[in-house]
Amino acid sequence: LLCTGTDRRRIKMAASTAAVVLKSVKRIAIQFCPFESNVRSTREFLKTISTEKVRSTNINCETVTDVRHDKSEPLVDITFDDGERLVLKGAHLTSKEMLTALISRCNAKEPKTKENTKK
Repeated sequence: LLCTGTDRRRIKMAASTAAVVLKSVKRIAIQFCPFESNVRSTREFLKTISTEKVRSTNINCETVTDVRHDKSEPLVDITFDDGERLVLKGAHLTSKEMLTALISRCNAKEPKTKENTKK
């Protein structure tokens, strides 16, 4: 079986999609200029969080995409339910690093929700 680079990326993205849970996320704003060379990771991140499987983890999570033609830096601005923000600069990160940061922050917020429920 021959596995191309594109196939490997799809497999890796599918594996990372399984771990993304948007339960504590209120809003994700993604901004990029599609004509710049440094937007690949941001577009891959957008593709991953736009899958039905990820979106179904929080149907109230608002996703806003701002496609510009102004040579602006690719940016992902995530707002959590508690008001905290996570800003990811896509020009300096891979999509895997961006997803890892999101998953890590979401996982850190999960125990707080459980503790508040017990009180």
